[in-house]
Amino acid sequence: MTIKNRAKDAARWLLPCCLLAFLPLLASCGEDDETATNEFDNWQERNESYWNQLYQTATANADGRWKILRTWSKDDSDKLTKTDYVVVHVEEQGSGTVSPLYTDSVRMHYVGRLMPSASYPQGYQFDQSYTNEYDFDTMKPSEGRTSGFVDGFTTALLHMHVGDLWKVYIPYPLGYGTSDHSSIPGYSTLVFDLKLVSFYRPGTTVPEWKAKRFGFEDE
Repeated sequence: MTIKNRAKDAARWLLPCCLLAFLPLLASCGEDDETATNEFDNWQERNESYWNQLYQTATANADGRWKILRTWSKDDSDKLTKTDYVVVHVEEQGSGTVSPLYTDSVRMHYVGRLMPSASYPQGYQFDQSYTNEYDFDTMKPSEGRTSGFVDGFTTALLHMHVGDLWKVYIPYPLGYGTSDHSSIPGYSTLVFDLKLVSFYRPGTTVPEWKAKRFGFEDE
């Protein structure tokens, strides 16, 4: 399967069918036509400016918890730009010491948003992995192949350890690119709160998941 096809599969996995039934982002409840029209004016320019500011913040690394990670799909021999990297802020550091491989399967929790805008100061939320209350001890993780997502998301997973909670910022070339995708406008920076719960190798026994609150968890 080509990288492009994997990205398409990733888009389908990351955006559950229920989201495809949502009204378009520009027609959010309670907004008048003028507000909806202006919400994403100069969206490409604003996202590029937002990304440049994030990159500068991560480079300064004032609190020691920022990371800048080169996309897995390129190496040092390529001509690299700022959008060949993802930016990460470590919210919580897990106890794991090994990272998933490209061929592994992962279990995780995540919330996906766009950059802040007038009507969405925390960023428009386009996806989340859980359906019940927000509680790491009881939420059932989502599952997928490390290789099965957009490049920026896969890049973050390849550097995480079990228990890590990261805020992951993905520039649009490593996300959904220049075209609209469901409720995500083209040129969008993607922002994920991402927690790695566990992972396992191909050909190994798939561990059973049960809620920690009741005394069980992945081995």
